[in-house]
Amino acid sequence: MNSKLTRENVIRWAPALVLLGLVVLFTAINPAFLTQRNLARIALAATPPMMVALGVTFIIVMGSIDLSMEGAVSLCAVLFCLIFLKLGGSLGAGAWLAIPAILICGALYGLLTGYVHVRLQIPSFMASLAMGFVGTGAAVLVTGGDIVRINDDVFRALLTWRILGFPLMVHIAILLILLAWFIQNHTTLGRNFYAVGGGEELAHASGVNVRRVRLAGFALAGVFYAIAAIFQVARLGQAESVTGANLMFIAITSVVVGGVALWGGIGGVLNAVVGVLIVNVIGNGMVVIGLPSYLQDGLLGVLVIIAVVLSTDRRLVSFAK
Repeated sequence: MNSKLTRENVIRWAPALVLLGLVVLFTAINPAFLTQRNLARIALAATPPMMVALGVTFIIVMGSIDLSMEGAVSLCAVLFCLIFLKLGGSLGAGAWLAIPAILICGALYGLLTGYVHVRLQIPSFMASLAMGFVGTGAAVLVTGGDIVRINDDVFRALLTWRILGFPLMVHIAILLILLAWFIQNHTTLGRNFYAVGGGEELAHASGVNVRRVRLAGFALAGVFYAIAAIFQVARLGQAESVTGANLMFIAITSVVVGGVALWGGIGGVLNAVVGVLIVNVIGNGMVVIGLPSYLQDGLLGVLVIIAVVLSTDRRLVSFAK
């Protein structure tokens, strides 16, 4: 094994080692951190941002960025509640149709974001940021600023029904992670994401329809945002125009911390998973060890910077912008 290969392996496993180090650190300070109850709490809190992070990972791998997730989640959440109630307010009464309906809405929302970016040739950060505001505004419009609640016990089983100590939605999230990993590694679309992220002109010369791949990527991301919206509703029992608030920071930070390169072509689903767990472990750990709340945000920022430094191969970065 030569030194270059050893360094690559260290960089590859750095996010996982950071996660393991954090778990050991917080457990050493307070053994209650590693109890099943607390791990279930971490997993539950990580579930919605995990879905958002999976969606935006496909976009970042293509070398673009998507900042529309907060508006997308808020709009999908309120639409899901409204459709759910319109169909009887119970999964057993036919309201289950709200699930595929909202997944289609999420895909269309993502497709529209991609269209604005690709067809109108607007930079992805600006197009998606604008579409995020459109989504939030639309959520306010359809609800009139009110809160929409769901009281169906069957639907809330996503939160209340536990298997091996973990809520049902955590197990579903694991299956969705495997699905995202399969799309990334075993489909033509997943391989094309990396081709576009590695070099758009080269991908085009190789016969890849770059525009179509980008549109598909945004639509796929929209589906995962819609799933995040369903999980948020299951956790909260309600939806409103700010249901998706704060998900953008957590998702983008998690993806970068996990080792997905913002310039595209590097990283993937598993990096995003580790990144989300790192951010949530840091947040939970600070609570468990009793750190004052006024210090938590500042320390979270410092720890995130340290995690990025440890998990990024800066030899591959010519400059930071």
